[in-house]
Amino acid sequence: MTQPTIDTFPLRAFDKVSYADTDRQGHVNNAVFPTFLETGRVEFLYNKALPILSDGASFVIASLNLNFLDEIMWPGHVEIGTGILKVGNSSIRIFQQLFQDGKCVADAETVIVQVDNASSRGMPLSSEAKDLLGQWMLPNSGE
Repeated sequence: MTQPTIDTFPLRAFDKVSYADTDRQGHVNNAVFPTFLETGRVEFLYNKALPILSDGASFVIASLNLNFLDEIMWPGHVEIGTGILKVGNSSIRIFQQLFQDGKCVADAETVIVQVDNASSRGMPLSSEAKDLLGQWMLPNSGE
């Protein structure tokens, strides 16, 4: 089986590992992993040059399934690979992997929903947003 690499992903970001991220065992605390994933998501979800979010709306996480595969150590940085698995009416299913020193240390599947700020209910994604998101579909996503 081929090991995943950051090059597998259409969207890539990175984050610096802070000493404050470590725990008593000397590795990055598991609670920090979702923050690294968030870095990879917000870089495209809230990028003003790529209008995905509709006016008067926000993105909220409906589910997060995170698998810890190895430790992240300080000092260093984490590479974040992000791709789209499925675009729904108001939801986006995202797959991400975290890498340190070229090794995959975690993977996650997140479902986010665009919600209307006034009603807190799901709000359909625009056709422009769906077109943009479609450019970042992962190969073999089956969707």
